[in-house]
Amino acid sequence: MEVNGSSTAAHSSKNGDGLSYKFQRLRERLRMAVSSGELSGKLPGERSLARRFHVNAKTLSKALTDLAAEGLLDRSIGRGTYVKSETSTATPTKPGRWLVVCEAERADSAVLRYLKEANPDIVVMHDYEAMRPSFLKSFDGVVDFGINTPELFLRGLVVRNIPVVAVNREPNLYSIHHVGTDRALGASCLARDLILGGHSHIAVIESRPRSVVGRAVKQAANRYGPEALVQVITADKAVEAIGSGATALICDTMSSARNVRASLETAGLRIPQDVSLTAVGCCDDVYPCSGQYAESKLVAQTVAELLTGNNSGHRPVTMWLAPKWIDCGTTGNLPSRASAGGEAA
Repeated sequence: MEVNGSSTAAHSSKNGDGLSYKFQRLRERLRMAVSSGELSGKLPGERSLARRFHVNAKTLSKALTDLAAEGLLDRSIGRGTYVKSETSTATPTKPGRWLVVCEAERADSAVLRYLKEANPDIVVMHDYEAMRPSFLKSFDGVVDFGINTPELFLRGLVVRNIPVVAVNREPNLYSIHHVGTDRALGASCLARDLILGGHSHIAVIESRPRSVVGRAVKQAANRYGPEALVQVITADKAVEAIGSGATALICDTMSSARNVRASLETAGLRIPQDVSLTAVGCCDDVYPCSGQYAESKLVAQTVAELLTGNNSGHRPVTMWLAPKWIDCGTTGNLPSRASAGGEAA
């Protein structure tokens, strides 16, 4: 498991608003003002604070949201922003009530079952648009499994002072926790093993926004097989890629691998005789193919630790869980069809 403090480093390396340096500097100035007692109790309005610190309101709002996510401030719509007392950040004795946002097909996933063991008081919802503020305020934490959950919705939860843990989602919102499979590591291991097994044409199936899998496979190919061809495609192009010579597929999610496997079987392609099929993701009860998977129980335990206050007082973190190899018999050395025509296998 690898833990990275995500606030300062993340903002300096990636911030689509171009506010990186100014944002970090302001956040630390506000932190020092709270520590020194310059700011205490209820804070002035955002416009007043923005003038006081000579920044625009957007930058100030983001800085206050980050400090609230750390537990330094308490922000509530309608009440304003307060400096939290030390007693208010104490570790809770009970998990509280959690909301899980996920696609309908994930409702019976192994991760969710382990989460329910950690906290039976869980409500599962599939449609974030149906959730009103009065409904959301009844929860003590939110777990987001939704690939397409809007960041605006997640930011709204943080403003309401609700802890959020996003699972298997590329970090792009730095005021919430992230727990996920180290897809870059898993994809690199898969590419290495496939190339050393003789595969020189690999197709990467990407279905997630900002996926790191294709980039990781290309980097591994440059190291272990500079002559190997790596193409990044969508799931609907898998059969076409095999017809063009691809002998191995690497999928960036388990759901993508399930869809690809179904399309291969419909096309009459054999696994692994005609093509090797692999994936990276999170362990489940039924695997669509061989791959590099993070254990569901470990994912659930990590999420529960963050929501039960064991990270109380610390900044939001991104926790990458190292995957392990699960062999389902869907990989092999270079398929026999690629060595047809008299070439040695």
